[in-house]
Amino acid sequence: MNRLRRAKQAQIISALVEGNSLRATSRMTGVSKVTILRLLKSLGAACAAYQDKVLRNLTCKRIQCDEIWQFCYAKDKNVPADKQGQFGYGNVWTGVALDAETKLIPSWRVGTRGAATAYEFMHDLAGRLANRVQLTTDGHRVYLDAVESAFGSEIDYAMLVKLYGGDREESEARYSPAECIGCRTIPISGNPKAKHISTSYVERQNLTMRMSMRRFTRLTNAFSKKVENHEHALALHYMHYNFCRIHQTLRVKPAMEAGIADHVWNIEELVGLLDRMQTEAAA
Repeated sequence: MNRLRRAKQAQIISALVEGNSLRATSRMTGVSKVTILRLLKSLGAACAAYQDKVLRNLTCKRIQCDEIWQFCYAKDKNVPADKQGQFGYGNVWTGVALDAETKLIPSWRVGTRGAATAYEFMHDLAGRLANRVQLTTDGHRVYLDAVESAFGSEIDYAMLVKLYGGDREESEARYSPAECIGCRTIPISGNPKAKHISTSYVERQNLTMRMSMRRFTRLTNAFSKKVENHEHALALHYMHYNFCRIHQTLRVKPAMEAGIADHVWNIEELVGLLDRMQTEAAA
């Protein structure tokens, strides 16, 4: 990986963030899959560290949260007996927070759909905000205690509960989700404004994720074999989304709209995070 020229690294990353698989990227660039994986690992770690550093003291006003499903190694029903119950084998969920005004992704968390992951997710989100916000989540009950623990009473929080005609859990693994037959809003804490109780933007971001990362694409044999690579791909995706990709509605990138960047990053600059991380590590 270190022998690759910056232009070749940028070519590889450009292919990955536009939804190409590792093997397709290898065929397109003439670089081995092993080398591409090493680049993904190094740059993914650099992207995660950079965003953890700069996505602080954010003046967001309205936050929407949702979860997106995928599996690693194998689907739950195909996980070997000796690996069942271990995180990283079978269902893996990613909690995503999105600023409804700037479309910035300030926080995400890879884990299960249980209380522990929700607790970590909400505390990470709370630690990045500089002021009181209105928060909307879906009706997943683990958020009730997690939000209270992270924000206390300093939050205007509501749930948007969608009513489905079938089993929601099973529908996550199907191509066609269960039919939504209605929804209801449930104010939980503070004074959330009814007109802003929505998860539409973050659900649209989930679609962007499935289109931009091959390992998230439905009805294919593309999936993460290791949860670590899953996490690196997510960090790279959010770095590209927040700092490089022009949002169609905003006409600027989310990081610029949020006031944490003053220009649109190009892919070469994104790849330059590798040098920055190595310099900081040496210092």
